[in-house]
Amino acid sequence: MMTTIDKAGRVVIPSAMRQRLGLKPGTTIKVVLDDVGLRLEAVVSAPKLVRTKGGLLVARPTVPASELPKVDVAALVREERDRWPL
Repeated sequence: MMTTIDKAGRVVIPSAMRQRLGLKPGTTIKVVLDDVGLRLEAVVSAPKLVRTKGGLLVARPTVPASELPKVDVAALVREERDRWPL
């Protein structure tokens, strides 16, 4: 997906990508420059490790469920399969 940089140096992240990633106004974005290029990473709260009654450690989100992005796993699998021609 292509986008442009405006005169103020801002980059618009397309709406479909923002919705898919759960990015909202005010979301902190980390800008990373590496050997490959420029990468934008959403800064998210780390999960909290909680021990279950059975003694297992489970990662639990630290944000309310209402703020978690809705993920369509089937669509993600389909997109990944379609990236590679047969």
